[in-house]
Amino acid sequence: MTLRLHDVHKSYGGVEVLHGVTLHGEPGEVLAVVGANGAGKSTLIKILSGAVPMSSGALSWDGSELDLRSPHDAHAHGIRTVHQELSLVPELSVTENLLMGNFPRRLGLIDWPAAHRRARQLLDEAGFGGIDPRTRAGRLSVARQQMAEIAKALVSEPRVLVLDEPSAVLAGADLDALFALIRRLQARGVLVVYVSHRLAEVLELATRIVVVKDGRVVATTTPDATDEGSLIRLMAGRTLDRIYPERRPAPGEPLLHVDGLGRTGEFDGVSFTLRAGEIVGLFGLVGSGRTELAACVFGATRPATGTAFRSPGEAIRAGVAMVTEDRAGSGLVLGMTVRDNIGLTTWRSTARGPFIDRRLQRADAATMLQTLAIAPEDCANMPVVHLSGGNQQKVVLAKWLLTGPRVLILDEPTRGVDMATRVDIYRMVDRLARDGLAVLLISSDLTEVLGATDRVLVMRQGRLTGELPSAGTTEEQVLERAIA
Repeated sequence: MTLRLHDVHKSYGGVEVLHGVTLHGEPGEVLAVVGANGAGKSTLIKILSGAVPMSSGALSWDGSELDLRSPHDAHAHGIRTVHQELSLVPELSVTENLLMGNFPRRLGLIDWPAAHRRARQLLDEAGFGGIDPRTRAGRLSVARQQMAEIAKALVSEPRVLVLDEPSAVLAGADLDALFALIRRLQARGVLVVYVSHRLAEVLELATRIVVVKDGRVVATTTPDATDEGSLIRLMAGRTLDRIYPERRPAPGEPLLHVDGLGRTGEFDGVSFTLRAGEIVGLFGLVGSGRTELAACVFGATRPATGTAFRSPGEAIRAGVAMVTEDRAGSGLVLGMTVRDNIGLTTWRSTARGPFIDRRLQRADAATMLQTLAIAPEDCANMPVVHLSGGNQQKVVLAKWLLTGPRVLILDEPTRGVDMATRVDIYRMVDRLARDGLAVLLISSDLTEVLGATDRVLVMRQGRLTGELPSAGTTEEQVLERAIA
């Protein structure tokens, strides 16, 4: 019962992104696939899921060759994929999303009580019992949507489960629940293909580790035979001597002041100030209200108490930019080219009468492609959907940096981003702060929150419960304020 990929090639518009990938996985194995952004992992996942066809090569299961022309074909062979980008229908309930096409029926009609019970059972079995299956999916946080996506993949009891950055927005007990689920699936003989940039998780969970670089498998190893440093060198082709820049905070004038901000059912009485030249972290567990707070500060939602920008347009005109945690849903237009996505925030300034100055737009895009090292190099005219998750994130950053902001709100900026690219992002944020920007960095990664910032704001159940200096503060001290 072996899953095999043999000499798989894939090209997009003449740009080859996979160059003869060969690998295999066995039942009951956790096969980790790691690699830098643009290494080809996302394309490999899409081929396994039936979302895109390979250009050449072979895919087989238990010795029989598979011809996957659609996700439906993959499902028929027991292959389910939880993609990094969320696919729930926001207007439907969690139950409707989980059981779509598999509803229990009575007298020819959907048996809704039975459907809700089945959805509750799936969520409980996955370890995500805190989600109400009757809730509209669009009202869930990104982390809870991720949990629902994972539960949805279990409906048909897959033989192969592909997880693409499943832990990127999870922390604490939610992360523990995911690990426990993976181990239960492994014990039942399911092959779990685990794609993640969190190398500590990979070393903890994996049976074998496949390293992909520039569209090729460059190494296959086991957790006992390697470590994080060795994996990074294989992925990046370089050694990372220091992950976080050394910060010497010297805050300047206040650039953004939030006073008594509240929104019914989400957060209440939040006050803080961001000053020029500082990087402030915002940490909280799922349901703490941190993302909802950021959206309200930016004017995307209206507060019940306190004052905020009346719209994102007003925030942008005031020099505030926000990179959202859901890059596919609210950060990018996936069908548009990389160049056009980069130009979304500055099309007014590049307009000449009723027309956009394409020459200026191309120049801006070229500058940002080079500045942020967005790969592949000739991707300007490529639909952004074909980029890796990390490079898509860089495109979102690029479009906001072109606005010349004074305040930058970053919600999960390194979600789905490899360590080498993370380091590049940390250094870029450090440079921006040294140039006088104020940065609010929201993250589920406690190590990142403490390592990349000057001070940390902690939220619990919609309220700020602490403000701590990043230097000298431990992860335990932050968690105490996030949980207790």
